[in-house]
Amino acid sequence: MIRFASLGSGSEGNGLLVESGSTRILIDCGFRLSDTVKRLARLGLAPADLAAVLVTHEHDDHAGGVAKFARRYDLPVYLTYGTLIAIGRGRAMMPRVSLIDSHTPFAIGDLEIHPYPVPHDAREPCQFVFSDGERRLGLLTDTGDSTPHIQRMLSGIDALVLECNHDIDLLMNGPYPPTLKRRISSRYGHLDNATAACLLSGIDCTRLQHFVAAHLSARNNTPELARGAVSAALNCAATWIEIATQCDGLSWRQIA
Repeated sequence: MIRFASLGSGSEGNGLLVESGSTRILIDCGFRLSDTVKRLARLGLAPADLAAVLVTHEHDDHAGGVAKFARRYDLPVYLTYGTLIAIGRGRAMMPRVSLIDSHTPFAIGDLEIHPYPVPHDAREPCQFVFSDGERRLGLLTDTGDSTPHIQRMLSGIDALVLECNHDIDLLMNGPYPPTLKRRISSRYGHLDNATAACLLSGIDCTRLQHFVAAHLSARNNTPELARGAVSAALNCAATWIEIATQCDGLSWRQIA
């Protein structure tokens, strides 16, 4: 059995919990130490319940809280070499570091973890597919585009947490400076609703039990726009699409 929950998702901090059997891991930690502990408690967990922290990339909203959290609670941290170097001085605070390759699967307790590289403006970013041997949960945020390899990794999964960062019209007509608009909308930026929908149209979604739209921009997107784009691609009711929010995250969801 796999279940998952979000501590929060957005530009102010990200964290995803994944559990199988007696193994619980935290993917990314973009929150302050006390806030992370409070968000875990909201989901019925304490830091001592975690087996490890995985890091997708070095940006502060994903890795800003990792070093202090891992040091305080003596947790191993799994990340690519490029991400470790890009974190800088914070890496000296991590008590235990395990380097991973973005093409090589590994295991932590009862979880099989399959990393894969993504196009994003970070040193060596990766995302993950989690498995208990029967069911698979896919995570894809902080990428500007899809690739054939991403599609292969996510095809046929049972649950998916997918970035729906912005609506392109809202972004281009909004208040951000041109340089930031170019960065967000580039191939190494963030997925817009339409590109997320296009990705879904190119993979096998017949086993999909849960779909969670994540990393929504507070200024350049709305849950309604994200749900509308994704539900059309999945041919489902818009109300079936779940949203991981910045403030409340997402409560536990179980893959049957």
